[in-house]
Amino acid sequence: MMVRKAVLADLDGIEKNYVELLTHEKEHGAFTVWQLGVYPTRETAEKSLSNGSLYVIERENEICASMILNQVQPKEYNIIKWKCDANAEEVMVVHLLCVPPLQGGCGFGTEMIHFAIEKGKQLNCKAIRLDTGLQNKPAIALYTKLGFELAGTANMFIGGTIEHKNHLFFELKI
Repeated sequence: MMVRKAVLADLDGIEKNYVELLTHEKEHGAFTVWQLGVYPTRETAEKSLSNGSLYVIERENEICASMILNQVQPKEYNIIKWKCDANAEEVMVVHLLCVPPLQGGCGFGTEMIHFAIEKGKQLNCKAIRLDTGLQNKPAIALYTKLGFELAGTANMFIGGTIEHKNHLFFELKI
């Protein structure tokens, strides 16, 4: 199991995973506030692919997980009192970590976060930051298990479009 940069051929699998996750949530209850056809979409993945920030885990020719990893902090991050004093270039940010339900429990989320930590260290970052909703119990459990600490809560526009109140912001000093 290895994380790698996404390539054009991965877009179908990434989109399939977004649809699978959001369809599952619609039928069984949601952990995310993402919305099918709104965010995340294939266009979200295409934009990240074009700027080199899209990563995947592939197993047996199937995309099992994806994430966007870069040093872009959404504007809402400016209102959080982060524990680690770091300039923007010293922060790695995990966005849109997606593990579809059929791939859950296989360690893909953990592998993605470990990759983000190593990438952050390579770039001399001081911290990894990410955000998730209060209702996203699997994500919260993963992040806290891996040493992330809650830095604060605030309202946020997910993907710039979906308003979410009491959003959680996590940080890991590296």
